[in-house]
Amino acid sequence: MRHPSRPTFRSPPQPSGRALVLLAHPTLHRSRANAALIDAARGVEGVTVHDLYDCYPDFDIDAEREQALLSAHPLIVLQFPFYWYSAPALVKQWMDLVLEFGWAYGPGGRALEGKTLLCALTTGGGEAAYQPDGVNRFTIPELLRPFEQTAHLCKLRWAEPFVVHGVHRDDPQALLDAGRRYADRIRALSAEVSP
Repeated sequence: MRHPSRPTFRSPPQPSGRALVLLAHPTLHRSRANAALIDAARGVEGVTVHDLYDCYPDFDIDAEREQALLSAHPLIVLQFPFYWYSAPALVKQWMDLVLEFGWAYGPGGRALEGKTLLCALTTGGGEAAYQPDGVNRFTIPELLRPFEQTAHLCKLRWAEPFVVHGVHRDDPQALLDAGRRYADRIRALSAEVSP
């Protein structure tokens, strides 16, 4: 069931455009940072925003629909809050069901070949926390290795992740700036990819 304060999005996304933003936030109504980022992404021409938690609150994912969306977009952006060094649970379920053997990887699995994957994430901790001498001991690129390997296996081009650190601070201007940088990054990557 949709949370009453969760924004209701337009009708389900239709396969079209240059970039598909897969939003995966279980409590978007509480996240000023992810809301600011997704608002910025919506302002980019050719972007399809697809809220996974809004579409699949019961985790019953329509793999064929998701595959059609992926097939129709050369740039795939996976936006999520970085929880316990990974993505929220629905992302794992989505990957398990949508990135099928023979479709995304393995013999005959070339549906995503040549497309680009960008992980866009928010962290509660500051950038210093994600350093070898920081509290989390590892950098974001190190912690995202499973996503990078998934991209490699599926023949996706791995883009350097977009990260907004320290989102628990109450700084509206920083969130606006992050939204502008995010929109610029999506535009730049969209210009690089083949239709």
